[in-house]
Amino acid sequence: MSVTTMDKVDFKERVRRWANKLDARVTSVSVRLMKTKWASYSTTGRLTFDASLLELREGLQDYVIVHELLHDHVPNHGKLWKSLMRAHLGDHEALAEELKRIEKKAERAD
Repeated sequence: MSVTTMDKVDFKERVRRWANKLDARVTSVSVRLMKTKWASYSTTGRLTFDASLLELREGLQDYVIVHELLHDHVPNHGKLWKSLMRAHLGDHEALAEELKRIEKKAERAD
């Protein structure tokens, strides 16, 4: 499945909606190929997402979006971050495990 320009536009709009909901600062959103991770968030509010994320279901996309945006308020993955993830996504641990399984399949395919 190839990612279209419209997919990117829709995805970026979802990122902006989540940013507004979480009151997270976002200065730019980009989607490009990344080799080692799903996304990154800079202290200046710059978000970068791996293009392959757009091929996953929305629940997994939301996990990555919220994960990164919460770093605007919480720089680590401690108790507060986990509590906020749970408040916004419910069973975020199951989503994280699903992403790990997808990563392992992709690594074996390379």
